Amino acid sequence: MSTLRALAAAQAVAAGVAQPVATVRHLHLHERPLVVVPLALAGEANAPLAALVGAAPDDARLLVVPQPRNRDQRFAFAAELAGILLPYLDGHRAASEAVAVDRGRDVRHRYVEAPQLLVPNPAGITFLRLLGRATRFRRPDGEYPVDPSVPLLGRWLTFFAERAEHPGSSALLAMTEALTLHWATGQSRVEDLHLPALLGWIDPPAGLTGAEAAARAEDPATHPPAGPATDPDFDNHRLAPAIEAYAEAADDPDARAEAYASLEGLLRDQLAPTWELMWRGVGLLRALPPGARVEGRWAGDRDAFTAYAEHVDADGAPQPRRDGAVAAAARLHRLERALTSYAVQRAYDDPLVMAEHRLTGEAFVGEVTLADPGRIDDTGKRPVLRPRIQLVTTEPVLVPVGATLYSPARPAQKAKVVFLTPAADGKTEVVLELSGGMGRGRTAPPGSVPEVGERLCYTTLSDGFLPAGSFPPPEETPWTHGGPPATAADGGGTEDWA
Repeated sequence: MSTLRALAAAQAVAAGVAQPVATVRHLHLHERPLVVVPLALAGEANAPLAALVGAAPDDARLLVVPQPRNRDQRFAFAAELAGILLPYLDGHRAASEAVAVDRGRDVRHRYVEAPQLLVPNPAGITFLRLLGRATRFRRPDGEYPVDPSVPLLGRWLTFFAERAEHPGSSALLAMTEALTLHWATGQSRVEDLHLPALLGWIDPPAGLTGAEAAARAEDPATHPPAGPATDPDFDNHRLAPAIEAYAEAADDPDARAEAYASLEGLLRDQLAPTWELMWRGVGLLRALPPGARVEGRWAGDRDAFTAYAEHVDADGAPQPRRDGAVAAAARLHRLERALTSYAVQRAYDDPLVMAEHRLTGEAFVGEVTLADPGRIDDTGKRPVLRPRIQLVTTEPVLVPVGATLYSPARPAQKAKVVFLTPAADGKTEVVLELSGGMGRGRTAPPGSVPEVGERLCYTTLSDGFLPAGSFPPPEETPWTHGGPPATAADGGGTEDWA
């Protein structure tokens, strides 16, 4: 936990309500996100019990597995979920746009929109990932055939689960993580995983503090868990008898229909409170203005969606159960690059996030007191425009002379530290030499050079391009790393869904 978040948590306890740790929204919110609230049977390996799914608050569809240990009913659940998810995905493939590549010498096309899935918590993402693994290798023919939509569902769920690991992606979001990215509560991180308690802190009912609202939310009788795990008392005293009644009514159609209706009502009552909390969370997030670089990251999600849709259309193979050595290394490298870029972009978009870097000495804020926008450096082979500015700051400046700094106000411009001079009253004078972001001439365009009186932030964090790493072709994987990967799906078609 950073110093500022710890301070915000302490202020939340004192104020009785969660405190903002962001001034803008750092994720994309779809106009019609598909909300999925899953439940799994306790004691079974990701056995689906029920799910409430829909793209609008008044458009919830309940999926129920009356016998979660029954293989056929599980795959019927998957087929029913596919009947909702796949048309939702196809609805985002109606229009595409041209994107310039190779410095404008060529174009590629991507979809104008991309789908977005929302689940209550990280455990919901795990549920979808495991459901995708259990279904993407199934076959519509042969032994244990399934509906043709089931393996396609599994491939798309795996796609979304992999995007959820990508820093800055908004394709699949856990509501608890989305909310704690923007608010700090007075409870622990583990308690923040409980959606009712988290929203109790962020948006407590009238007359209650956040702590009181969170304490009330801990009662599973009035605030059921947000899934996929269920409350043990509910399992033992209500769910188990309902499932048993359904099983015992196998030979009586009327009794079986009555038992199913009873089970369906029981599960709907468990899921409905979380459904309402999910859309309440969406409303809170939508009230925040989006960060300037959110759209750029969403464009990356649209690129990924377009690429995988084209892969599926071309009858490409499903994702392997395990990546080969080269694929794993390349994926790790992509995630590390994305994490670095995401951290910088959040800081550039949000003064509250940048404040954390100011505390660690990676950034400082100062006022421009002197500026020489027309300075020419003629020490090289040819004269070049190199303006200089002087800032005065009261913050500690821990960067050395010669360091290169960047300003969120002019991200394309570099600033080299030329002088650091301690001044009176704990102030520091910083002289910077500017390059880039001023055109190719010897006269800086208006606004490209900071003016006297302008208050700016400079940081060592760069939002520039990060070059990709170099990896050998998969077929050249050395024997020390397992050798070339198998061409088949690593035996995935024989994986059982126990």
